[in-house]
Amino acid sequence: MKTDIWAMVHAERAALIDDLTAVEDCRWETPSLCEGWTVHDVVAHLIDTARTTRVRFIAGMVRARMDFDRQNARGVVRERGDHPQETLARLRLVRGRTATPPAPLDSRLVEEVVHGEDIRRPLGIGRDYPLEVVVRALRYQARTPAALGGAREVLKRVRVTAVDADLSIGDGREVRGTALELLLGISGRRGVSWGTTMPR
Repeated sequence: MKTDIWAMVHAERAALIDDLTAVEDCRWETPSLCEGWTVHDVVAHLIDTARTTRVRFIAGMVRARMDFDRQNARGVVRERGDHPQETLARLRLVRGRTATPPAPLDSRLVEEVVHGEDIRRPLGIGRDYPLEVVVRALRYQARTPAALGGAREVLKRVRVTAVDADLSIGDGREVRGTALELLLGISGRRGVSWGTTMPR
């Protein structure tokens, strides 16, 4: 149900806000797991996506001449405050929003969990995510083509098996790990601790 997804998304936003409240301003410039972006940049991106409606997304893509990376970069500049506490205040304001770009709602879970880890891991912050949230995000990534940020093509060559959930997806050689590590791996994050390298 839609309401179930939004409850999960809002809970993840709230948890991230709580974690960031204790982070010193100087640490917001730490490089994130999202290549080329700092922790501050990723938080700004999450604010931008929380504010993005279907109409706003389409208009933004037109202004960016259909360049998704350019659109994302503009969103970061727009939503990043002059200092971390300003950006954190903006994140608090969008915590309960239910706006979404033209994508399945499960993509909102991927956004919150993967970018949540982009932020937390470099800062040494751990989170015990609800397994249902991570598994749902993993299943979405597994069926989504690479052109839309997913890993459907990768899972034609690899079978991922979660050691903490009843989940095994794909074909080919098996890669085992927690659902969270598998989600990060198929989402292109390097350095996750599942003991093997995800082929691309």
